[in-house]
Amino acid sequence: MKKYTVANDNNQLGAAATKRNSAHMLPVSDWLNDLPENTQLTDLIEVQFKNTRKGYFHNSQHLPLEKGVTVVVEANPGQDLGEVVLTGKLVELQMKKNNIDSSRYEVRQVVRIATEQDFERARQAHAREQETMIKARQLAKSLGLEMKIGDVEYQGDGTKAIFYYIADGRVDFRQLIKVYADTFRIRVEMKQIGARQEAGRIGGTGPCGRELCCSTWMMNFSSVGTGAARIQNISPNPQKLAGMCAKLKCCLNYEVPVYEDAVKLLPSRHIELETKDATWYFFSSDPLAKTVTYSSDPQHAGNLTTLSAARAHEIIAMNRRGEKPDTLEGTRAVSTEIGYQTGHGDVTRFDKKKKHHRR
Repeated sequence: MKKYTVANDNNQLGAAATKRNSAHMLPVSDWLNDLPENTQLTDLIEVQFKNTRKGYFHNSQHLPLEKGVTVVVEANPGQDLGEVVLTGKLVELQMKKNNIDSSRYEVRQVVRIATEQDFERARQAHAREQETMIKARQLAKSLGLEMKIGDVEYQGDGTKAIFYYIADGRVDFRQLIKVYADTFRIRVEMKQIGARQEAGRIGGTGPCGRELCCSTWMMNFSSVGTGAARIQNISPNPQKLAGMCAKLKCCLNYEVPVYEDAVKLLPSRHIELETKDATWYFFSSDPLAKTVTYSSDPQHAGNLTTLSAARAHEIIAMNRRGEKPDTLEGTRAVSTEIGYQTGHGDVTRFDKKKKHHRR
C-alpha cells in the first residue's frame, strides 16, 4: 500500500508538469467504480493520452489501478504514457459501444505505474511538440502538398510522433514521411483529422461563453444536420449556426430528442381547421409550449390566432365528424418585436444623473 501511495503522489506531480491532457477533458463517469467486484470482472482498462486519443490495455499484472492513475503501456514501438480513465466492466461496454472486437483488436499490456523517470522522459518529449509542428508545416509547404499540420503528439518515450493533418482531398505524403524521419530522427505516423477534431485539439471559447464542448467533454462526434435547427425553429442563419470549426454546432443536437417528443403531440401542419366563419391554415408552432398558430390566409399572416394543441385536436375531431365550431376560441397572437421606448432603449440610461443642488 505504501508503494502505491508514493506512485500516486508522483502521478499527481508528473501529470501537472507534463499537462498530458492539454484540452482539460472532463472525467468519465464510472458509476461502477465503488463496487468491489467491478475490477474482478475483467482486467481491461481504458487509457487516455493527449486530448481524445484513447486505447485499451490488459492489466495482467493486477496492479492497483484506479481512475486518474498515470501508467506506462506498451506501444508500437516502445512505450507510452497515459492516464487511466475507466476500469472494470464498463471498459467492455465502452469497447462494444465503439464497435471494437476484443478478439480481433490487439490489446497490449500495462507495463507499470509511472515513475518520476517516466514523467521526466515524457516532459522532454512533449517539450519538442511545438517546435516540431512549426518545422513540419514548413517542410510540407516546401514539398507543395495541399495539407495542414494541425498538431503533433510525441510518444511518452520520445521514439515516435503522430502528425495530425487536415486535407480536403487525398495527399501522397510518402516523400514527406521520409523527410520527417530524416529531420526529426523519429518514427513517423500520419493521421488525418477533420475540422471538428482540429477545433477540439486547439480549444477555444464558444458564443455561449463557455469552453468548446469538443475540447472539454466530447469524445466522439455525431453528424449534425440542418434538420436539427429546423425542428427547433432556429433561424437558418449560417453565421449563427456555425461553430468555431466553420461546421454546424454540435450543441444543435442536444435538445433535438426533446423537440421530437414535443412535436408528436402537435397536430399535423397539413391539416386545416374548419370553423363557421373561416378556414384556418397552419402558420407556426411552439412545441415546448404546446401551442399552434393558425392564419386565415394560406399564403400570408392574416388574423393570426394561437391556441393550445389540445384545442386544435378537439377541432380536428369535430371536423372529422362533420361539425364546425363557431370560432377557434384561441388567443390573438401578439407581435414579439421589441419596441424602443423612451428611457428604456437609450444607452444613456446607465449613466448616473447629476444632481443639481439649489443654492
